[in-house]
Amino acid sequence: MKDMFKILGVINYLIVVFLNAFTDLGHKIIIQNTIFKVYDGDMQIVLTAIVNTLIILPFIVAFSPTGFLADRYPKNEIMKYSALFAVFITLAITYAYYNGHFYMAFIFTFLLAFQSAIYGPSKYGYIKELVGIKFISSGNGAVQAVTTVAILGGMLFYTVLFEVILKDSFVTKEDILTTIAPLGWLLVLGSVIQFFLALKLPNKMNQDSKKEFNFKRYFKGEYLQKNMKIVRRKKEIFDAIIALGLFWSISQVILAVFGEYAKSELGVTNTIYIQGVMTLAGIGMVSGAIMAANFSKYYINTGLAAIGSSAITIIVLLIPFSSSMITMSILFMLFGIFAGFIMVPLNAQIQFLSPRVHLGTILAGNNFVQNIFMFSFLVLTTIFAYYGMNAKILIYTMVLVGLYLSYMLFKRYFVMSFWAFLEIILKTRYKFTYLGLENIPDSGGVLLLGNHVSWVDWAIIQIPIKRRLNFMIDKDIYNWKLFKKALKKGEAIPISQKASKDAFIDASKRLKNGKIVALFPEGQISLDGETGKFYKGYELISSDYEGKIVTFFIDGMNGSIFSKTRNSNLFRKRDVRVYFSKPLHRETKTQEIREIITNLKEKHETEQA
Repeated sequence: MKDMFKILGVINYLIVVFLNAFTDLGHKIIIQNTIFKVYDGDMQIVLTAIVNTLIILPFIVAFSPTGFLADRYPKNEIMKYSALFAVFITLAITYAYYNGHFYMAFIFTFLLAFQSAIYGPSKYGYIKELVGIKFISSGNGAVQAVTTVAILGGMLFYTVLFEVILKDSFVTKEDILTTIAPLGWLLVLGSVIQFFLALKLPNKMNQDSKKEFNFKRYFKGEYLQKNMKIVRRKKEIFDAIIALGLFWSISQVILAVFGEYAKSELGVTNTIYIQGVMTLAGIGMVSGAIMAANFSKYYINTGLAAIGSSAITIIVLLIPFSSSMITMSILFMLFGIFAGFIMVPLNAQIQFLSPRVHLGTILAGNNFVQNIFMFSFLVLTTIFAYYGMNAKILIYTMVLVGLYLSYMLFKRYFVMSFWAFLEIILKTRYKFTYLGLENIPDSGGVLLLGNHVSWVDWAIIQIPIKRRLNFMIDKDIYNWKLFKKALKKGEAIPISQKASKDAFIDASKRLKNGKIVALFPEGQISLDGETGKFYKGYELISSDYEGKIVTFFIDGMNGSIFSKTRNSNLFRKRDVRVYFSKPLHRETKTQEIREIITNLKEKHETEQA
């Protein structure tokens, strides 16, 4: 991730992203806090829902134009002119504040959101252009972290200033606006700085687009139909968009009802406490985004999304049982962490799978679908409030939505979620470093051979490799009822001394089909940590596949709780290094393979020196 920040334009881009979110959030917080001070109960929920609707609507109505702009023009130019537009809007908002025009300021929420709708597809599309595929997960993690810091920073910053300036000197909403009017100049200042930094963003558009926009077709809905076909073309992209839509719907509803819930159930009336809890959710989101980016160091770790959705569902279920702001703070922070697990990999996956020519349209479609979901759920929230229904019913409804989201993500990413869960568990005790990982071919059959020092060697080897490994595993272990279903799903190959021939025939077929087959020629875990005798059984695997042998050496697991020579300090995190050799000819013999594996660490250290 550090190397990504060396790319020209990355720092400027992230500051622009920060300022855009910080300014947007600032005005929204001022309006929401005004509503909180003046209104109670159902009316408070209704007006809060309307504010959120004004923010959502531009992303719905501007789907086709924003997608067109992001595909037709350089994305840095779109961000530049969006920032300029924000300068004029914030000036108008400041005028409304000074003159106590609450409804004018209320409506300008829509225009500020419209500016964000134009800017959004270009902002996310620019990640892929600026940092490339190599850093796409890190780029999304950084953008999500920066955006969240801006949101929580803006939330806390403007709320504290709002309370300090306002105190209790107000009678009406108009009084509130005229009192806090100087805050408008901070919105203007943020927009001006954003504009000047956007001017310096490099143009990364490789070729000009000749697309033209026809307003007649737009108003007839022809673009909507065409663009939705593009969005739905790849099922995995569309499923990721739907998943994000469901997640944001849950988030919107929880945030919409939390103010009234805290006021009526917990007796909290100070907006600093309300926004403070939401700020903790933001802090959690930053942590979750950074963690998700780190877990996606080698490839987009989509399994995190399924884990995140399950955790969020449990957290939402626990909210009605919380009786204090301290417990609520912990729950919201955890909500934020696992939200990062959903957002970073799914957004990165959408960008990765989208062809460049349609990237802007697909990202605008992502915004469109997500906001349709959020709008629908906000309408539901408003209806519940209008009829005076208890906020707890809405929260439990979101639990059901969370269950469906978890089912949806586990169905698509079941195998990936299994490996993601294992990685999370192992990384709490071990720090893994992989050297020579580039030696594993991206395609074609690969036979992976290496030393065997612990019960979790198979997981250690799989963690950095996107392609799924087909491990040859002892048949007795394979047949354990507890693991058999998972091992079968993971395409493991059972082997035994009595029936090794069939296993090697199966391995040969998989190598011919371009799979990676992995096995430990020692046949058992080392008793003393040293590389033992290699058995020649793997030589029975046919060598007529198109591919190579790659060897590996695991260093650092000897003495761990998973090895047979346990001397581990439970409170010390172990450093584990895995060395991969350059590809070898597929007919390389056993003794030579053993020598290569035994000397891998020494050879690498010599080359580094």
